[in-house]
Amino acid sequence: METTAGLARINQLGARDHFLAVAVTQRRSGEPAASVVNAGVVDHPLTGEPVVAFVARGRTAKLDHLRRTPRATLVFRAEWEWIGVTGPVELAGPDDPVAGVNAERLRLLLRDIYHAAGGVHPDLDAYDAEMVADRRTAVLITPEHFTGNPSGADHEEAE
Repeated sequence: METTAGLARINQLGARDHFLAVAVTQRRSGEPAASVVNAGVVDHPLTGEPVVAFVARGRTAKLDHLRRTPRATLVFRAEWEWIGVTGPVELAGPDDPVAGVNAERLRLLLRDIYHAAGGVHPDLDAYDAEMVADRRTAVLITPEHFTGNPSGADHEEAE
């Protein structure tokens, strides 16, 4: 599946189930580690290219996994339809500084990801303060490979 179609499918399925996705990272042992995140499609803060992104709480095993092995897979689903996206990961946060992403740009990036993942907050200043207190990090996945089933298909996998 080409990138534009894959990202459109993520937005379509994500909107149907709160933009929930299973995030798969790699433990030190090589085993997969899975967690559930809210994720969406945003423009990369430096290149402007579309990426799939979520926000991770600081000081977590998930971030440790991504620092050691900077690749991830996200799987979005709604009923029996699903799409997975795999690719390299970039981290941007207080413990993962990126040249060109200062504190203000990070604040806006975290908001962009939150909104792309369907988030609505009644007090964005309080949201910003929580992001700082939790040392939240933007996880940006550059799509390299999509897997999934065609719209309306049951239990089938297509590449």
